[in-house]
This record gives sequence, C-alpha cells and structure tokens, in this order.
Amino acid sequence: MPIPTDWPTTEAQALAEQERLRPLVRAQDDGTPGPLIAGVDVAYDDDHDLVVAAAVLFDRDTLDVVEEATAVGRIAFPYVPGLLAFRELPAVLDALAALTRTPDTVVCDGYGLAHPRRLGLASHLGVLTGLRTLGVAKTPFTFDHHDPEAARGSWTPLTDPVTGEEVGRAVRTQPGVKPVYVSVGHRIGLDTAVRTTLDLARRYRQPETTRHADSLCRRALAEALQTRTPSN
Repeated sequence: MPIPTDWPTTEAQALAEQERLRPLVRAQDDGTPGPLIAGVDVAYDDDHDLVVAAAVLFDRDTLDVVEEATAVGRIAFPYVPGLLAFRELPAVLDALAALTRTPDTVVCDGYGLAHPRRLGLASHLGVLTGLRTLGVAKTPFTFDHHDPEAARGSWTPLTDPVTGEEVGRAVRTQPGVKPVYVSVGHRIGLDTAVRTTLDLARRYRQPETTRHADSLCRRALAEALQTRTPSN
C-alpha cells in the first residue's frame, strides 16, 4: 500500500485531492466481509514532529487479537479541520502495510462520509487502498442529530444541516452511555457499518478495534519519544 509520491503539502492541494477522490467512494455493501477486521488509530507529538500509527488485526467472531503493527514517522501535513486525513494517512498506510495479513475490513477512529466534503479518513483510506472501511467517531463534528434512546443498539440519523442528507448515525453501543457516530467509509453500507460497530462494542462504548489501536499507538509514541530524549 504505497504512499502517493505527490502527497499534498498545501491546503489548496488537499482540498482539490478530496474533490478528486470523493466520486470514487462506494457507499454500499461490496461482497461478504471476511474474518479479519482491523482497527487503526494515530497519536501525535507536534513538538517533536512525530506521528505514530497503530493497526491491530482481530478475528471478528472471537475478537481475539491476531496481529498488530505500528509505524513511526514525521507529521505529513499541518493541522487543518476537515483535512486531518492528510496528517494521519501516511503513517496509517505504513502500519497496515506492516501487517502480514490483509484485513477484510478496517475501522477508523474518525469519519467517513460524515465529513463536509464526504471524504473523511475512513473514506479516504478505503479509496486509496481498496479496502472495506468504516468510521466510528467520538463526536458528531458539524452534523445534527438527536440522542438515541438509552437501549443498546438504538440509533438516530446524523444529518447535514445544510442539505438534510443522512451522513451517518448516532449509535448507542452500551445502555445509557454517550453514543458513537458511525459513518460509511468505502465498500460498505450504513446498516452494515452500524451492525459491525455493535458487534465490536460488546462491553464498552468504543469498538475493541479502536480501543486496542488507541492503546497501542499511545504506547508506541511514548517509546519513540523515549528513544529521542537523552537520558539524564
């Protein structure tokens, strides 16, 4: 999964790239998901120009960890809301490439179609790699929703306030806890994305894929910083 050699370096270039890639997103189920599902997440230290990505591969039935990998690199793009994928994707691509097996589905800690230009991290990753992807975010970004009922599995639409389009769903993964915000990435329908999220969030608010990837990238970042910091 090579990183494109012409990776954008300016906001204008990144916006143009999102507009170019958006029509390539397939927002419907494409085949039957296989047994391997991965979670990816990223941690930063801007002061040291350092980004670490983690990819954790699971058996989707047992939720046993099958394999994990990390990648360390320099931050590829400045912080601009709506363009975070350009900061994160190079490291995420490296982490996925370090796995010895290819995931059938990838869960991103972020957005897919629930994005102002309908190309959040999950959709961007899916188009670049051809993998089935979905996004599970902790906040609704700029979109409207009503809180779902308290029961696990309840959901309400996440809608664009300008167009009224449903771009994702607020999903209650555990009774009475805050919802998560699920959106299509690539090669998956919204109903399937919601079911997948619930299958992965059997005990906690966040899917196990996200929980493990988050923990791993934070540990890897701490280790990378330690190797860069001279001992006293």
